[in-house]
Amino acid sequence: MASLSIARADALGPVRLFARLLSAALLLIFCLPAHYLWRAARQASPWPRLFLGGVARIFGAAVEIRGLPLKRDVFFIANHLSWMDILVMAGTTGTAFVAKDDVARTPVVGWLARLNNTVFVARTDRRSVAAQVDAVRAAVEAHQPITIFPEGTTGDGGGILPFKASLLAVLSPPPRAMRVQPVLIDYGHAMAEIAWVGDEPGGENAARILKRRGRFGARLTFLEPFDPAACADRKAIAAEARHRIAEALASAS
Repeated sequence: MASLSIARADALGPVRLFARLLSAALLLIFCLPAHYLWRAARQASPWPRLFLGGVARIFGAAVEIRGLPLKRDVFFIANHLSWMDILVMAGTTGTAFVAKDDVARTPVVGWLARLNNTVFVARTDRRSVAAQVDAVRAAVEAHQPITIFPEGTTGDGGGILPFKASLLAVLSPPPRAMRVQPVLIDYGHAMAEIAWVGDEPGGENAARILKRRGRFGARLTFLEPFDPAACADRKAIAAEARHRIAEALASAS
């Protein structure tokens, strides 16, 4: 009987995938006209945040917030586990992101990322670092929270990978009075199913999550902010943020 139940559950996976994608599409159809109306009125639009947070819930995330996220003049630095990180972080804080430029070329995803003011950078082109820092600085000037995943890739949740500090040059010195707030992202018991690691194709990872039964925990722990101006340079900022996130991960284990 157990094997029959598993077979039935697996058979329903494609149904869950289709239902979740359809629900996300319907939510987009509802949110998009309102977003453009807000933009036409030159008002800050809440709709990207509402859409991305709604999609996170549709895809199964039950977000738990620990700590107090800053609302503006903040640069979030977080560990990176999955593309779900973007949905849960944006839905919680309204943050924009710094992302690899190949995201911009991804159908639909790139377009949605632009709606949320994503800053695209070519991380493999060291010659363009100065231009990338300028692009991030311009985004910071808009007062929208910005999130960066300085590991540069996704991990399995068992530890924190080394941080790449190049884009943190935007904070050394910061363009104005602002704070860096480290964030620990954790999917708890569902980590092995949610984390995107190794050479797994993105489509397979997304399909696995969307076919998954039930909901999964997505805990965001917002740690104590610090003043980047008090750090000697970008490497010191990266080291301080990584230390705090690693400590929080060790405490949560």
